[in-house]
Amino acid sequence: MKVNKIDHLCIAVKNLDQAMKAWEPVLGKPKPDDPYIDEPEKIRVARYWLGGVGFELMESTSPDGDVAKVIEMRGEGIMLMSFNVDNSRAAIDELKGRNVPLIGGARKFR
Repeated sequence: MKVNKIDHLCIAVKNLDQAMKAWEPVLGKPKPDDPYIDEPEKIRVARYWLGGVGFELMESTSPDGDVAKVIEMRGEGIMLMSFNVDNSRAAIDELKGRNVPLIGGARKFR
């Protein structure tokens, strides 16, 4: 697997509005570049673009969502780091073969 770059980082937060107020001055952004809600993934997201890398604050919209589960297990903080690779499916297979913990499978990045 060849990693081309870091694609995005996701930070799991309990309260998205509070997290945005804390992070926006640090990021030098007055608001998210790309806010969205993804119903199937049960998340509300504030995405900021920093040098071509997505920095995402993610709040669960449901107690059974992946973000809520991560916060319950480990607390708020970095939930995942996504890499840009030439072949996502081959990279996923390789990482699974190495027993690297993955969240979900291949999906389209917004």
